[in-house]
Amino acid sequence: MYRTFCLSVIFFEMACVLPAQTEQTWGNWTKWGDQGDGTYLNPIIPSDHSDIDCIKVGEDYYAISSTFQFSPGMTVMHSRDLVNWEIVGHVVSDLTLIGPELNWDRMNRYGKGIWAGTLRYHEGRFYIFFGTPDEGFFMTSARRPEGPWEPLTQLMDTGGWDDCTVMWDSDGKAYFVGTHFADGYKTYLFDMAPDGKTIDTASARLINEGSGREASKLLKVGDWYYLIFSEHQWDKGRYVMAKRAKSITGPYDEERVLAPARRQYNEPNQGGIVEGPDGKWYFFTHHGTGDWGGRVASLLPVAWTDGWPMIGNTGEDAEAMTWSAPMPCKGKKRFAIQTDDDFGSKRLGLQWQWNYQPRTDKFSLAERKGWLRLKAFAALQPNKLLYAGNTLTQRCFRTRHSEVTVKMDISGMADGQRSGLCHFSSQSAAIGIVKEGGRCYIEYRHNDDCTKGDTVPDGDIWFRSEWGLDGVSRFSYSLDGRTFIPFGGEYTLCWGYYRGDRIGIYCFNDKAESGYVDVDMFRYDMEK
Repeated sequence: MYRTFCLSVIFFEMACVLPAQTEQTWGNWTKWGDQGDGTYLNPIIPSDHSDIDCIKVGEDYYAISSTFQFSPGMTVMHSRDLVNWEIVGHVVSDLTLIGPELNWDRMNRYGKGIWAGTLRYHEGRFYIFFGTPDEGFFMTSARRPEGPWEPLTQLMDTGGWDDCTVMWDSDGKAYFVGTHFADGYKTYLFDMAPDGKTIDTASARLINEGSGREASKLLKVGDWYYLIFSEHQWDKGRYVMAKRAKSITGPYDEERVLAPARRQYNEPNQGGIVEGPDGKWYFFTHHGTGDWGGRVASLLPVAWTDGWPMIGNTGEDAEAMTWSAPMPCKGKKRFAIQTDDDFGSKRLGLQWQWNYQPRTDKFSLAERKGWLRLKAFAALQPNKLLYAGNTLTQRCFRTRHSEVTVKMDISGMADGQRSGLCHFSSQSAAIGIVKEGGRCYIEYRHNDDCTKGDTVPDGDIWFRSEWGLDGVSRFSYSLDGRTFIPFGGEYTLCWGYYRGDRIGIYCFNDKAESGYVDVDMFRYDMEK
């Protein structure tokens, strides 16, 4: 994963640091990412990309992000410069291969499902390992990061474990690391088969424990093996640490704090340390304290000091956040996280994920060309949006202004059906249509309390949500796509189940398994 090099201090030259950025209050950034002038601003992805791992393969960078109960699971991203990223695929197409509670007819894994994983490249294959807190550890591999990925192999059928990492050593032997959080956050090193499909639990070696120590990553640089991890103490917060040894099996006697807690910046603490295209080193990380924007992602410089990869600012300003830095390279293709969709493809865009494993017979991109058809069926709990099994979602962004507009044709709706545009995490709100007595009414939902508005004719309708850095959403609708009518109260986007807010399109009917809506387009406009 990482190239061997002679350890030395890397002096990271900061450029164009904006005064407003150095004094930035968390969440109030007005700019982010690649600035187009040779610098970037953190966060580089101001949306919910949690539990990151990152590797370099040739001139390309790949990263993964946890997805919990959303399907397809485990997002894979690609970059050429470590700042501009695009989604290239997902790893788990069928969450029921993990367990039945992740299916649309159970929906019993909020805050659970796919947690943090590790991404590796070995002898021409990409490998992904991840854990779920209830079902254990899993792995899969593929020739290309886009897939297809092999069917999941379960490595450990035991709950209470998380945050695994692996390494193939220079002698060809393979090793697996997992943390038993249910037993005092004890981290063990196991022998692993060369193909990554089995681990020898009898070989367990305790290499770390205590203080909420998790988020492990194995790294070899020069003659040293590093176990990078985060630690949590209630009086300090969560911060990044490392232990090191001259042998992968230890003993890991030396340890050092690599980055302080930085609570005021939502604690950047879990990610991958990787060499950049400029020969310098970086930490691609999430900010571990979540809010309505989720656990957003930043790129922090790494300076090798006395043989340790020190993260972000060091010295007297070690507590400060690195808001601005030179781009790791210039002239590379500028990717972007996908958002918009006109549903003209045979497959959904890679930005989309269903809330839980969907019913494949209840949506179609083929029945009406250029439209997504969502077919209604009953929620597991009547009129409960978070238990409606046909909700298509994507991540929200925390920017100065976000505006999402969706156009749908409601002429196929049946009595009792509800469909529209929603926000949700642990709370929810939505604007949509309810059909009752053969008539369609505008409906505003706030945590499943419904307010009915005017009747509207069958046919096309547009729904919109707008919000800014304050995370306050305002809904509206239009009958012509030009004039939008506000409806419903203001809704404050929120954090819940380890996730930030999601924007989504929903469709359910508690009276009968009938009715559908056709979605023509989804447009996400944001200021950068």
